[in-house]
Amino acid sequence: MAFNILGWMIFDIKRYAINDGPGIRVVVFFKGCNQHCTWCHNPEGISSGVEKLYTPAKCIGCGTCADVCPEQAITLAAGGIVTDAALCTVCGKCAEVCPTRAIEMSGTAMSVAEIMEIIEKERVFFDQSGGGVTFSGGEPLLHSRMLMELLDECGKRGIHRAVDTAGHVSTETLLEVARYTDLFLYDLKMMDAGLHEQWTGIGNEKILSNLKVLADTGTPVIIRIPLIGGVNDDEENIRQTAAFIVSLPGDSREVHLLPYHPIAKHKFTKLGKPDAFVLMEEPGRESIESVTGWFGEYGIRVRVGG
Repeated sequence: MAFNILGWMIFDIKRYAINDGPGIRVVVFFKGCNQHCTWCHNPEGISSGVEKLYTPAKCIGCGTCADVCPEQAITLAAGGIVTDAALCTVCGKCAEVCPTRAIEMSGTAMSVAEIMEIIEKERVFFDQSGGGVTFSGGEPLLHSRMLMELLDECGKRGIHRAVDTAGHVSTETLLEVARYTDLFLYDLKMMDAGLHEQWTGIGNEKILSNLKVLADTGTPVIIRIPLIGGVNDDEENIRQTAAFIVSLPGDSREVHLLPYHPIAKHKFTKLGKPDAFVLMEEPGRESIESVTGWFGEYGIRVRVGG
């Protein structure tokens, strides 16, 4: 399989990760997502394009960014800089000269060779811990051709490969990627299709049918549930979810609960979209214990955290 030398958008590469698959891992985050979950904790991963992040608290008002901007899209105001979105071409020159990193760019075009170079530097941790690489996002399966180049290369080098997906892609794409994948981390938000569309922008029919097909291939799957208070932590949804899971082919009976936290608030602010942040309810200990107990009644192992 030939390398894609042009590259594609990556918004983060996290080293020493312990919550996205077994062992110590490198997590590669692709930009672009086809869901718009109300509780999204990586809003910088929704758009597939480069985005500008600005942290006013770090800004010292030096004006260097305004001086270097070729479009004159930046002006200095009392509260920090103001960017005219109609003029800004997100070229990144302002971020390059910002002395305090008050301005950052989210989204870097990287080639397979560049990403593999980063991954190779962490191999010693994979070997010692039974770890590997996890491809996340955003939705990595939206970039299936390029994703498979990376999965194929990791496989040739004996590196464990995991893909974190919400499963809303064509079944053909999912099965093709599965040929190169050692483990799927598969997100299930809720069982009711109407509520799923209300909270994420899409229905869940394709997600559920794809999970059945994937389970039938025998590829290891860990189901991950972002647990949102008052949204999907009720007994009816959990029991429906548990019944669906035990009906799947194979012996996989493991669920990871990912309790909601409002960490994304500062990210929306940095993106210049503070009004887009919606504060959700964090599930309390009692709620998490109840959910764990309901799953346990169906023989499903539960881990809190990824």
